[in-house]
Amino acid sequence: MDGDLGGRLDRTRSGVTRRRLRIAFLLIIVICGAYLAYGAATGVTTATQSGVSEAPPTGNHTVVTESAKFGTIIAYAPDGSVTYYNNTHTKYFDVDPVEGESMTVEYAATDTVHTGGPGCQDPPCTRNVIERANISTGEVTEMVVRYDHRENAGEWHDHVRVDEDRVVVADIADDQVFMLNTETGIREWAWEAQSDFPVDEGGSYPGDWAHINDVSVLDDGRVMVSLRNQDQVVFVDPETGMNESWTLGEEDDHGVQYEQHNPDYIPEERGGPAVVVADSENERVQEFGRDDGEWTRTWVWSDERMQWPRDADRLPNGNTLITDTNGKRLIEVNPEGDIVWEVELSHPYEAERLGTGDESVGGRSAEALGLESRTESGTDESGGVGAEVFTVVGDAIRDLLPSRVVNAIIYVGPTWMGRPEFGALTIAVLTGLTWGGSELRRFLRSRGIGFRSPVYRDDGGN
Repeated sequence: MDGDLGGRLDRTRSGVTRRRLRIAFLLIIVICGAYLAYGAATGVTTATQSGVSEAPPTGNHTVVTESAKFGTIIAYAPDGSVTYYNNTHTKYFDVDPVEGESMTVEYAATDTVHTGGPGCQDPPCTRNVIERANISTGEVTEMVVRYDHRENAGEWHDHVRVDEDRVVVADIADDQVFMLNTETGIREWAWEAQSDFPVDEGGSYPGDWAHINDVSVLDDGRVMVSLRNQDQVVFVDPETGMNESWTLGEEDDHGVQYEQHNPDYIPEERGGPAVVVADSENERVQEFGRDDGEWTRTWVWSDERMQWPRDADRLPNGNTLITDTNGKRLIEVNPEGDIVWEVELSHPYEAERLGTGDESVGGRSAEALGLESRTESGTDESGGVGAEVFTVVGDAIRDLLPSRVVNAIIYVGPTWMGRPEFGALTIAVLTGLTWGGSELRRFLRSRGIGFRSPVYRDDGGN
């Protein structure tokens, strides 16, 4: 009798414990789901013009491009209002001011082509264009167009206007940089990454191997090229080829830089030679100065929110304009390291502050300005206690996973998904898996199906 009573009590306690555990699992999932729903309802999405937030006032127009789940080019007036918006193309990349035209920009954009035709025999293909847009009148003029046979790694991420008839293009599809005469269609010169780099390094070959994402034409005629997948910025003479002694970075030397974007060159007359670069997978912006034939890191900036920056321009006033793609913001940082201007976006790629010159052409080096490095650890508390908790979890998971995996998840996820939402999603998924596993184990045991470790001790001595 006592044994039966004891058994019933044990079963009752077990039932209560199971019930409490199920309630706890359910509450965790509901809380995480509510936070994700709140993020979806309140998150910024620039997929349409109505979703674009106004920016704080600033002295000049600011133009920013986006490229991820959708593409946009957005221009903010000095009062912070949206003065231009276009989402015609699948993705927008490099944007530059047009010399002598205060309200006109030139940009590289990409369309994914899903139907066959003269320029696409085996869809999906890529249609790359270079266009000009007057952000005051809205007039758009197509300057260059080329079709590429594939969608993945088929884009032109950057171009440089040399004169009215010639542009230098960073061509990801063919792993090369070339100068194109837009009047004749003739390539006047080209540098192929394969001429200096082995194909068993970098990304997968012949897929997304080098991922040449930026090109700059320097005043002395050299061309600076960013090979993202080789973690290197190289300097090329169009006549003699690459100058290896000037190379910044090394394959897989992620302590220097890790899959960088959009390096800007600062010449000697403005405190250089120096290179400002978005060190994307290391979640920071940094600058390197050249001294005695070597590159040395001279400045670093990051904060608790930064997640995959992809552009940094040094402005004439000493501030740095930064696009933080997975941080979902465009920010301006002053020489003291404080954010003095910020606007929320879905996934910014590159930005220009009109009237300050192209990229960092009007800026001085960190060494000349006496900039001090600033990095901060901790959590972003702007979203309250809930956001702080989820950000802590997201950061913990981020520390365990490769940065490329985390950035890929955020990049392909909903446009409102940032680090706190990533943390909430991670908690919900892990809780669901744990709950499901415990229920399955209990179900199998109730039917006499048990499990034993493949490693056990045989006390019988056999």
